[in-house]
Amino acid sequence: MNNPKIEGIQKLAAPLRLQVLDGLRRAIIDGRLAPGARLTERELTEMMGVSRTVIREALRQLESEGLIANVPNKGPVVRALSLAEAKDLYTIRAVLEGLAARLFVQNAGDAELKRLAQALDVVAAAYKRGDAQEVLETKSQFYAVLFEAAGSEILSSMLGTLHARIWRWRALGLSHPRRSINRSRESVKGLRAMLAVIRKRDADAAERLTREEAQAAATEIMRLIELGGHTAE
Repeated sequence: MNNPKIEGIQKLAAPLRLQVLDGLRRAIIDGRLAPGARLTERELTEMMGVSRTVIREALRQLESEGLIANVPNKGPVVRALSLAEAKDLYTIRAVLEGLAARLFVQNAGDAELKRLAQALDVVAAAYKRGDAQEVLETKSQFYAVLFEAAGSEILSSMLGTLHARIWRWRALGLSHPRRSINRSRESVKGLRAMLAVIRKRDADAAERLTREEAQAAATEIMRLIELGGHTAE
């Protein structure tokens, strides 16, 4: 692994497995574990100060999220991002998030709507501060509110898995040096338009605008890939 800088685990209140999983995921997302890097249990155990059992559990989860792959004669390695994968994931994302917005309109009450509006205000503030990690986390929380209030555990689970797989695309794109200068403004505008039609209880418009926002993110991703870059959210 060429000695990447992976922090040891502080063993906080959260389950140890989740701490290790989050640490490895972040190392992949921010590039400390580059595509093609081998993930050996022994080295990870020494660096993170946990047992091999915990490392194995985290690696299995990362494989299910599509962030790593088990390669014959090499073992777990960090997967490279591909254009084909990006197209598939964002096409599916648009459909599932659109459905979540429709179900939110149908099932959510005023309290959930207020939470969604508050979450969006936090997202807008994060964009103004220009902190890519903060934007990623606050947007994830916005969508978490949307998905939870949609009232479908199955859909929420599917979207959770999907977002785990596209997390790296989103993170890389938010700090990409050739990111469109208008993308941040357009993203906030798109989210506000979504909220406006949700407030009107217009399920058709909510689904359509939510899909359009996901498609706008995909369009920017494809543009950056064609430029030889990575991604955008």
